[in-house]
Amino acid sequence: MRIRKSAETRKAEIIDATLRLADKLGPDRVTTETIADAVGLTQPGIFRHFPKKQDLWEAVAARVGTMMEARWKKAHNSDALAMDRIRALIGAQLRLIQSTPAIPAILFSRELHTKNKGLRTAFFGLMSRFHRLIAGLVTQACAVGELRDDLDPDDAAYLIIGLVQGLAVRWSISGRNFDLTKEGNRLLELQLKGLAFGRAGADGERGAS
Repeated sequence: MRIRKSAETRKAEIIDATLRLADKLGPDRVTTETIADAVGLTQPGIFRHFPKKQDLWEAVAARVGTMMEARWKKAHNSDALAMDRIRALIGAQLRLIQSTPAIPAILFSRELHTKNKGLRTAFFGLMSRFHRLIAGLVTQACAVGELRDDLDPDDAAYLIIGLVQGLAVRWSISGRNFDLTKEGNRLLELQLKGLAFGRAGADGERGAS
């Protein structure tokens, strides 16, 4: 006897298929027909769960957000030093992108930027929350001398997050021919050294020599 799947199970399958197809085909080429074929439903079956395609993309954003925030929480909620928590947060973000390669494709898609305000709003909210986490840790690192004390935490956080975004683009268009997490960790260490170099006291010592 065929077991009827619950609505929540079907929704999860549809979202999973959309993420896979966004990686395989590109977000702008994903149609309800290709999604229906992937999960073994008809197009009306897709629309029963997501009345509009925009609703489906917003559900995809919610899924990505849930994955991101779970990893951020694990990395952020520790007794480690602020710098080590920055490393953990960036590492978690890189590993998520590497395991879910549709994420950078969605972030730079026409679907996000011109067609779906809800999707754009959801991802902007995610990035804003990530920025606040990093900026807060930069503030703590500056206070204890791990980073230079004249840094603007917001600017430093944008630079750190920009490293992830730029690297994700390079990884994607290179055909993923390098280890994203390993390369990201290497470049992050260079960036953090730059942000720590030239603290006010050290600047004064060099100026006097």
